[in-house]
Amino acid sequence: MATSFTLEYWLEDDWYIGRLQEVPGVFSQGETLEELEDNIRDAYAMMLEQENQPRPGSRIKAIGMRDK
Repeated sequence: MATSFTLEYWLEDDWYIGRLQEVPGVFSQGETLEELEDNIRDAYAMMLEQENQPRPGSRIKAIGMRDK
């Protein structure tokens, strides 16, 4: 199932600059709108890869969450 996000974009010095509104910190640019869309997808994928990598020396443990 594909996930959809809102791409906010603008032109700056003949470059399309954009960000995903729902995912803070995912920005990119492109010479065309199509290139921006491809680049923003790549930026999102890289962010997910980084998020799922444990920090060196860290440990991982599953925990249950309680409802408040």
